[in-house]
Amino acid sequence: MVTNTGERRLDVTPSPQLTAITAERFSGKAWRRYNGYAFAAKENLIALVAAELANAVPAMPVGFVQTGEGFQLVAVTGLEPAVNLFVAPDGRWLSSYVPATLRGYPFRLVKVEGREESLLCIDEASGLVVETGLGEPFFDETGQPAQALKQVLEFLSQVERSRMATEAAVDALAAAGLIQPWPLNLKRGEQQVAVTGLYRIDEAALHALDDKAFLGLRASGALPVAYAQLMSINQLTVLERLAQLQAKLQAQASRVVQKLANLEGIGLSQDDGTLKFDSSLTVAKKVYQ
Repeated sequence: MVTNTGERRLDVTPSPQLTAITAERFSGKAWRRYNGYAFAAKENLIALVAAELANAVPAMPVGFVQTGEGFQLVAVTGLEPAVNLFVAPDGRWLSSYVPATLRGYPFRLVKVEGREESLLCIDEASGLVVETGLGEPFFDETGQPAQALKQVLEFLSQVERSRMATEAAVDALAAAGLIQPWPLNLKRGEQQVAVTGLYRIDEAALHALDDKAFLGLRASGALPVAYAQLMSINQLTVLERLAQLQAKLQAQASRVVQKLANLEGIGLSQDDGTLKFDSSLTVAKKVYQ
């Protein structure tokens, strides 16, 4: 017999402490590119923009979360707080698509009240800020942003422009009464835990719109967002498969660590490198068969 035992609320992970990139602070310093997604291992809701939905929807479920100002479009990467099923124990991303906000790490554009332009900032706690010669310089010898930093700024600027359009589209969907709570249950053995905090498109209300309201949503660019969210609901099965895969990877890692611990006369240090696992596709085939 399956019983209900409480609920778990999902929320977007708070932004890290960011530092504005200025020549005064970062001249003579450099940055390294991330080499894995361990930094996102606890992010179970990841911001999306409409421009990436065509690639995101085939790979993961998409929904909305309520913010102080309305709703935000997000990728759902896990149904438990602080658990991202798309990140393997060794930091690999276990899917064909990585959300743009993660690809910009450790950088982020931050809107400053009273200023028209956003500030390019970096998460100094990422461990990716290094001395000159150990990575990409922030600034060139003339004190201007280096080419690699310009590319980061352009990428994040494109994401920001799409974010603003996405925000307007989501606001239009909310104003039309098309966003409703998304009731989900997380099964744990014989128990079910209600997952709250997620929202979805009310398909019945969408189909019931009159012509004027429907055309208004089409003009605002909101309809593609609505249909994409509805199509992505089928990707909830991806979370189930990834949970199985994660369990297998965790068990595999535990066995490897235990074998190493049982070896006599061998010391382990950070210089020994990271544990290696089978490729995600190979493991996935074994799990799903």
